Amino acid sequence: MFTIPRRNFLTGAGIALLPGLAPNAFAGVIDVFNVRDYGAKGDAVSLDTNALQRAIDAAANIGGGTVFLPQGRYLSFSIHLHSRITLLFASGAVLVAADPARHGGSYDPPEPNPYDTYQDYGHSYFHNSLIWGENIEDIAILGPGLIDGIGLTNESPGAPWSIGIGRNLPPSPQRDMAVAEHEAAVKKMYGLGNKAIALKNVRNVTMRDFSILRGGHFGVIATGVDNLTMDNLKIDTNRDGIDLDVVRNARLSNLSVNAPTDDAIVLKSSYALGAVRPTENVTITNCFVSGYDLGTMLDGSCRKSVLKNLEPHLTSGRIKLGTESTGGYRNIAISNCVFDCCNGLALESVDGAALEDVVVDNLVMRDLTVPPIFIRLGDRRRAPKGAPMATLRRVSISNIDATVADRRYASIVTGVPGGLVEDVSIDGLRVLHQGRGTKEDAGRRLAEAVEAYPDPDMFGITPSWGLYLRHIRGLRLRDIEMSVLAADARPAAVKTDIAGLRCRDVFASSHPAAALKPLRI
Repeated sequence: MFTIPRRNFLTGAGIALLPGLAPNAFAGVIDVFNVRDYGAKGDAVSLDTNALQRAIDAAANIGGGTVFLPQGRYLSFSIHLHSRITLLFASGAVLVAADPARHGGSYDPPEPNPYDTYQDYGHSYFHNSLIWGENIEDIAILGPGLIDGIGLTNESPGAPWSIGIGRNLPPSPQRDMAVAEHEAAVKKMYGLGNKAIALKNVRNVTMRDFSILRGGHFGVIATGVDNLTMDNLKIDTNRDGIDLDVVRNARLSNLSVNAPTDDAIVLKSSYALGAVRPTENVTITNCFVSGYDLGTMLDGSCRKSVLKNLEPHLTSGRIKLGTESTGGYRNIAISNCVFDCCNGLALESVDGAALEDVVVDNLVMRDLTVPPIFIRLGDRRRAPKGAPMATLRRVSISNIDATVADRRYASIVTGVPGGLVEDVSIDGLRVLHQGRGTKEDAGRRLAEAVEAYPDPDMFGITPSWGLYLRHIRGLRLRDIEMSVLAADARPAAVKTDIAGLRCRDVFASSHPAAALKPLRI
């Protein structure tokens, strides 16, 4: 460890002071712990796990400090953070996730969680990660370096609940088989790491300016985190990019997340902490999400080979609230975001809590693999016994521009019988749809799928191409234009069980050569 003036350190690390900031704004000194002073080689061959942890522990022993990774490739298994620690990656510094099969080590085992029947494996355990922290405060992970999760797995067993084990079903050969198969799958995960960064019960977190390539099941998962800032991150990964679960007071800005096989930025509210707690007071702004071929967002080529043969879930990469929704969502604002070659916006409440007071504004979408908008209230109740019917209300969506939306699906807003979506407004929607729907498609009757996993393709091809609206009380549609690239035999909109519908300036055309005409819904 060495102690240097803060100004000198920031300059030497390649971090310039902001213009106009007085030199004495950083009075005093900071404690810097260079990982090479603790034995790290950074040669991509030697395991640096112990050296990295020694540097972190040394900083923690004096009450906190900055752990500095200079240029190099640092091969590591699990390292865990302490309070008041900053990890600072220099330009050219890469933290490389080791592979247990190749490098003769293992990641920390998953910790016990008595509530693991209510959410997926990845949301129930945190220690089996490359970087993790629990019950700590005042931490930061700063760039401009890279985390390469090449040695992480992106696999994860399903939750016991989802395969019937957590429902207190009576013993049966089928149940016994399901239990045995689940336990075997969990056992195979021991020693593996499936997350790049995992935080649980943490306060005051800043992540800024670094990149993640191949983040495992989650590039970043933050559960029970209060006061979170994420800014100027680039994540190009093989499952979820960023999962925020039961977080409070989070600010996400200027993020680029490529997630071709799963969600890019997703808010969840699971029961992983053993309490019903909402995700609340979250802003997501000035972000870019995509489903390009893996690695091609970071290298700048942005390849879209997945679009050559579209199938459900072939590419995802969206912004979503759901699916775990045991605690609900409130006070969420999403604005000024771009979607490319991926799913659209999804708002889902199915597990016995409220999704309410959500505002979405200024989204641009192109080459969508599902509809631009998916709003779903369901009754899965993946929650402790006694959970009520979920609710979904007070959602405002405005200024959405979607070009080349998937031909199979209309934008969907739907509840279930006895559970109505309430008070939704869509104001300023422009959609250019692929078209090519058939008369047979127009005759489809969609199942209610009350308890099903919520996803935009859950109903199959919709009987309309523009809007599919069902089980809603209080819906306002204003300033909407929907057109097609090829003729579509389906109606532009289908509605069922709608109370309190208000429409103004809604236009559509089901043929590319026809002018837009007022649409009666």
